[in-house]
Amino acid sequence: MMISLLLVLVCYGLLLGQPALAPAGWPAQGQAYAGDNPFFTSEEIVELTLSLPLEQVLKDRGASPSIHPALITYRDAKATLQTLAVQVQVRGNRRKDPNVCDFPPLLVKFPPPNGHTALFGPVAELKLTTHCLSDEYTLREYLVYKLYNALTDFSYRVRLCRITYRDDSGRGSTSVHYGFFLENTEAMARRNQAKVVPKPLFIGMDNLDQPATATMVMFQYMIGNTDWSVPYRHNIRLLARSLSTPPIPVTFDFDYSGLVNAPYAVPPEQLGITSVRQRLYRGYDFPPETYAAIRDLFNARRTALYNVYLACPYLSRNEQEFATHYLDGFYKVLNDSKDFERQIVRVGRQNERKYTHIRGFD
Repeated sequence: MMISLLLVLVCYGLLLGQPALAPAGWPAQGQAYAGDNPFFTSEEIVELTLSLPLEQVLKDRGASPSIHPALITYRDAKATLQTLAVQVQVRGNRRKDPNVCDFPPLLVKFPPPNGHTALFGPVAELKLTTHCLSDEYTLREYLVYKLYNALTDFSYRVRLCRITYRDDSGRGSTSVHYGFFLENTEAMARRNQAKVVPKPLFIGMDNLDQPATATMVMFQYMIGNTDWSVPYRHNIRLLARSLSTPPIPVTFDFDYSGLVNAPYAVPPEQLGITSVRQRLYRGYDFPPETYAAIRDLFNARRTALYNVYLACPYLSRNEQEFATHYLDGFYKVLNDSKDFERQIVRVGRQNERKYTHIRGFD
């Protein structure tokens, strides 16, 4: 059941402690923010060592994981060795399960004051996506974030790392893997001169900024991702630039997408598909002019999207072909009027009439 946009604006204005008709404190359009974190603006891979009580961390996968001391070691711009005392905590849902991932994702907490470090910038904590089962899936998910960056600024930035994990519990064993840090939601919102809409509010796709929503749902279709929900904020954050404008959806967590194709990724049975490589449009229907604009956008960015893979120095030829072949399938549908009508437009109309509730998304 959808609530009116006016009621939505009033409610999240109250939850933010701001009157709905007097949006004091909201960023003005075009307002610049100082202190944008340079850590996420560089494309250079970060080489670092993370020393931690590895055995304790790998076993700590319960409902409330403990916080563990750790050290990050890296070389600064002058090649001087720097050591930073941090804390790590196992995080995640599906990937926290030891039956799914050999190595779980981590939350890295940085020291005061204000969590400011020379390498990572002014952060208190950052999510770290680790190798789980294999480095290839880490790289695949990292590059899906880069695809999203190529389409819209309303997307999370990521920074790729080559991490040496050192067990400091006495054995001193090491392993080296790819991982990537994810920009904080608040930082992503500030960068876009927006604020985060509080999660408790039930907001449907028809209450959102329609061009931004069309971009998001077409992106999900392109990458073969059905693991998201706007009303239940499953792998979705909503941002708003003012109390008088509709929220903008931002998606994240792409390990269940066809472009990643993780071994554990299985689509919900309610959707009627058997593989995450099968694309299924989960958006609603849009006016013809919105569809036309979205098709223009994705076609205009086509070269940039393919170059995310073709220009990546860390991918094998097989991995490049794996990704670009999958993108080829998307562009075939996008630019074939009959396929687009059948797989996007008609399905969008069906989705408007019946919302598919998926267990685990609420």
